[in-house]
Amino acid sequence: MSIVATRFAPSPTGPLHIGGVRTALFNWLYSKNNKGKFYLRIEDTDKERSKEEYKIQIIQSLKWIGIEHDEKEYIQSRNISKHKEIAIELLKRGSAYKCYCSEKEIEEQKIKAKKANMPFVYNRKWRDAKNLEIPKDVKPVIRFKSKISGNSIIKDLVQGEINISNSTIEDFIILRKDGSPTYQLSAVVDDHQMNITHVIRGDDHKINTFKQKQIYEAMEWKLPEFAHIPLIHSTAGKKLSKRDEASTLSDYIKIGILPEALRNYLLRLGWSYKDKEIFTLEESIELFNLSNIGKSPSKLDMDRILSINEHYIKNLDEKKLYEIFKSYSEKYMKKIDNKYEKNLINSIHFLKNKAKKLEDIYQNAQYILNDSIQISADDLMLFDNLSKKILKDFLNEYEKISKISKDNLEIIMKGLIDKYKTNFKGVGQPLRIALTGTKFGPGIYDIILSLDKNEVVKRLKIIK
Repeated sequence: MSIVATRFAPSPTGPLHIGGVRTALFNWLYSKNNKGKFYLRIEDTDKERSKEEYKIQIIQSLKWIGIEHDEKEYIQSRNISKHKEIAIELLKRGSAYKCYCSEKEIEEQKIKAKKANMPFVYNRKWRDAKNLEIPKDVKPVIRFKSKISGNSIIKDLVQGEINISNSTIEDFIILRKDGSPTYQLSAVVDDHQMNITHVIRGDDHKINTFKQKQIYEAMEWKLPEFAHIPLIHSTAGKKLSKRDEASTLSDYIKIGILPEALRNYLLRLGWSYKDKEIFTLEESIELFNLSNIGKSPSKLDMDRILSINEHYIKNLDEKKLYEIFKSYSEKYMKKIDNKYEKNLINSIHFLKNKAKKLEDIYQNAQYILNDSIQISADDLMLFDNLSKKILKDFLNEYEKISKISKDNLEIIMKGLIDKYKTNFKGVGQPLRIALTGTKFGPGIYDIILSLDKNEVVKRLKIIK
């Protein structure tokens, strides 16, 4: 029995789409579950749109989420000569033919089909060219001679048995006028040469699978097994496109989604195992199968992504979390000055509270990262005479303390609450605004303990 081999075959024509990441993940998990191989194939034959920067971004993005391919990435454009060779072989076998239709003729056929409210299907004019004169001024394309009668069946590992009429498949082009191979031909040749056993991809490829199946059969090659995954839809219920918000992997990285969290979310997006929600990497590999993939499209749920990310932030080792946060800040926000590191490390245990993304931790830490606090006009209005008296009294008692702790802070707070017949908010809110610039944020004791004593004094003295 041949070793299981899967592949992910993106085109380097733009940032990696979140749907592509899920496809790569399912391929990778399936191969690892079966102790097989997972390959990355860069389909760069569209030279006008393919860019090296996107190829690098694809490789880095997959690595970021924990997907590493076996061996060196396969570059499709380096195998074009083999693709052309197979096109010629199909001609020799009578499974393909040269089509000399001009662009004008093809356009007329398309217009005719549109007027009849029918999908365009090439009329197979050159399929049997015995009585046709070959024009001198037209370079031919090579078309595959698709089956005209009967039905084709694919036993899909996700969708079940799919049966279509062969009459719905046109004689598709496998070699263009300039001699370049098309996707249908290149994908089959590459999959065959790479010994791919399972082709796992989006269900928008179903018609491609039926076309490619015929090429396999014409070449008498062993057919891989196919699995078509339902697409990811936007919150509006439409197919997710690169124009949608949060459609590319970089969109998630920039706001501080952890790779483990996004991987966990994508695993559960269309796949399930009992009622389990959180999966370690090891569990993902051990439990993943194709039979538990649903047949209906999945809807992207940003709230769920944030919820899972919050879980991972909360449970991550705090030393590791700080290092990740520090790297994230330097890349997407602002490099953290060394003078703030000690306070941040000591405060990460509460700065992460209720943080759904690394960006939230950064915002929660602003009062530590900024020496000067900006208080909005609305919040300044909250400092009435009572608030100012509370702050002044707190400062007097605070400066007397030689060793700051939560216990002695609680004593001061309770004394002020009793003295001014107010509640915890009545004391805590003006303190929080004076120390952080906002009435929202971490608990007041955490804030005070996270700042140097001189810094607390300086900030409280500003309010007069």
